[in-house]
Amino acid sequence: MSKEYGVGGMTCGGCARSVTNAVQRAAPGVQVAIDLARGVATVEGAHDEARVRRAVEDAGFEWKGAAPA
Repeated sequence: MSKEYGVGGMTCGGCARSVTNAVQRAAPGVQVAIDLARGVATVEGAHDEARVRRAVEDAGFEWKGAAPA
């Protein structure tokens, strides 16, 4: 299962790594791909959206929910 989420405040590779690491700690085993230009994190694999949201917010980024297709 793959799902795209909007994440605000990502501006560089360091931000992308922070979000990736936070999501992977919250949902072990998932793959995370960051698209900085779109402000989107794609999470591939079984995960609980609420846990991913908390991880993103706890890492200091804005959760924007499901990204538009």
